[in-house]
Amino acid sequence: MKAFLIVLLAGAANPAIAQARGPASHPSTPPTTSCTPEHAAMGHCSLPAAEPKPQSPAARPPRDEPACTAEHAAVGHCTMPEVAPSPATAPDPHAQHEKPAQPQPSCTPEHAAMGHCALPASPQVETQSADPHAGHAITATEPPVGPPPAAALSGPEHAADAVYGAAEMAPSREVLRKEHGDMPVSRAFFDRIETRARRGSDEYLVEGQAWYGGDVDKLWLKTELEGKWRHGIETAEIQALWSHAIDPWFDLQTGVRFDPQPGPNRTHLALGIQGLAPYWWEVEGTVFLSNKGEITARAEAEYELRITQKLILQPRVEVELSAQKIEELGIGAGLGEGSLGLRLRYQVSPLFAPYVGVEYERAFGGTGDFRRAEGESRGGLNLVAGLRIWL
Repeated sequence: MKAFLIVLLAGAANPAIAQARGPASHPSTPPTTSCTPEHAAMGHCSLPAAEPKPQSPAARPPRDEPACTAEHAAVGHCTMPEVAPSPATAPDPHAQHEKPAQPQPSCTPEHAAMGHCALPASPQVETQSADPHAGHAITATEPPVGPPPAAALSGPEHAADAVYGAAEMAPSREVLRKEHGDMPVSRAFFDRIETRARRGSDEYLVEGQAWYGGDVDKLWLKTELEGKWRHGIETAEIQALWSHAIDPWFDLQTGVRFDPQPGPNRTHLALGIQGLAPYWWEVEGTVFLSNKGEITARAEAEYELRITQKLILQPRVEVELSAQKIEELGIGAGLGEGSLGLRLRYQVSPLFAPYVGVEYERAFGGTGDFRRAEGESRGGLNLVAGLRIWL
């Protein structure tokens, strides 16, 4: 019973003690957290009203407020403070109606690309040059394009002549010309030294050439012998020609031809062309005028097809023509003889190359009739074997 009374007295005493302490024991308002401009811009809190402060040139922003940059002001996080005009940018006292331009935050190309600001329009630059003599601007234009002036070609042909004199430089130029392509050289070779096997007869053929001279002018010698084994030479000819280069690929050749063959022979004037045709065909064509007024012609063409570096296949074609009938020599008018051959050559060295092959030859028209009258065939297939030799 005593314990129950003690509990009741203690419960009644607590309100009295609390009333005696009064409101000073509890704070009137709960504490609040600090609010920054960034949080206020996002709506998380409200900044207290700023008290007006006296303007001072050395005034600094409050410590609890961070400095506002142009980038943050462009995004809306803060407001740039107004800058007082400096004496250099003070308004003109005479221009009373004009207002000074408000300073704008600096805008970089990066921020302009993100849409944060706009770059000012760049002024257009006029490409004009001032003529000091005319006193007015002249629009720049491209220089005129045309041939060189006549004065540029009025000097000496060789610039060294202006320093050393033409008489002193002429011997030097002559030595330079000779040492760079004008030295005389020579070459001799036998293109065909061969034997021919045909049904009923075996024949031989020797064809050679030699030349001496420079790149433009040469003395050219040609010879050809043909006959039957055990019967001696049947036809022979020797040509002495002057060869002149008419372009990098062809030479014009003119001279004389003499036929020292048994029986009737002739002496001819020769005029022809020899060179390298397109697709690397070696061609030769010559017209002959004999001492008896007879006109004949000959044309040849050959090509070297390299199977390997040493194995070479050579097709060759040759035709002979005559402008009239020559009974003494057994030649008919028109197309007289023709041959088509194929030779396979193995080049042991550039100086020595054996070969084998086949060749078909035939006499046409009146020439064929002369052969048949002498008991010979018009033509046939020959098996050939021979050598090609460079000396």
